[in-house]
Amino acid sequence: TPPPVRGAATRRLSPYPATSASAPAASASASSSRVRLNSIAGHVSPVSPTMAPVTSFPADAVPQAPEDPLFGLARAFKADTNPHKVDLGIGAYRDDNAKPWVLPVVNKADNIIRNNPDLNHEYAPIAGLPEFTAKAAQVILGTDSPALKEQRTASFQTISGTGAVHLGALFLAKFYRGTRTVYLSDPTWANHKQIFGNIGLEMVQYPYFSKQSNGLDFEGMKAAIGAAQDRSIILLHPCAHNPTGIDPTMDQWKELAVLMKQKKHLTLFDCAYQGFATGDLARDAGAIRYFVE
Repeated sequence: TPPPVRGAATRRLSPYPATSASAPAASASASSSRVRLNSIAGHVSPVSPTMAPVTSFPADAVPQAPEDPLFGLARAFKADTNPHKVDLGIGAYRDDNAKPWVLPVVNKADNIIRNNPDLNHEYAPIAGLPEFTAKAAQVILGTDSPALKEQRTASFQTISGTGAVHLGALFLAKFYRGTRTVYLSDPTWANHKQIFGNIGLEMVQYPYFSKQSNGLDFEGMKAAIGAAQDRSIILLHPCAHNPTGIDPTMDQWKELAVLMKQKKHLTLFDCAYQGFATGDLARDAGAIRYFVE
């Protein structure tokens, strides 16, 4: 049989040959397989209780990662027997019975894809499906965007939000020649710190949420961005700020755009919730489109 293709869903994992065999040959093959499996088991677990595990990654070299607070909260919620409990953890839609609710438009798109004979599961190009990335750029920048018309954009398909931020961080770490410090809002999405920390970029937090006013600390935000060394990397949430949900007004975004331009900072927008802040795709992308202009 031909060798398996890396990543193929049809990879055959059975240790037995694909062709038929006589009883003695089959018995010998089964015996050989058992020997092989026992050998593998010996690598995975110690041979005897007195032997230390054979591994290149002992616990003191690879410490247990801290539990994700959101998923830990989800487990605590599930274990709680209080009939009046309310889940305010992961931001996902639920129906009246607390079951996952899929947007009708998502179901519609799924059906279109399933019933389209021209679509398949072949490997996509390195940058992703061009039909998809082109439309995605139009959604966030606008179909009339001068950046699109002047071909000043590049779009890449990534694995969800974490993959997108990681790819952006890796690109900046390898190629950005400005100040290699990333400014993150205080607070920000927990994964931001892990991603940029793993990449090796220095991180600084700028004021964002004011506990006194229970709103945006715009003056503190401006002061920190203005005091940052020129050509720093400033990560901004264009809408539905995570985790506060508090966004600058359009006039405040315009002030920030002027300041960013004066300081020659690089803006990195993490736009995870376009359309979910106001219900309007264009309005939620207003900050990005203004910065582009």
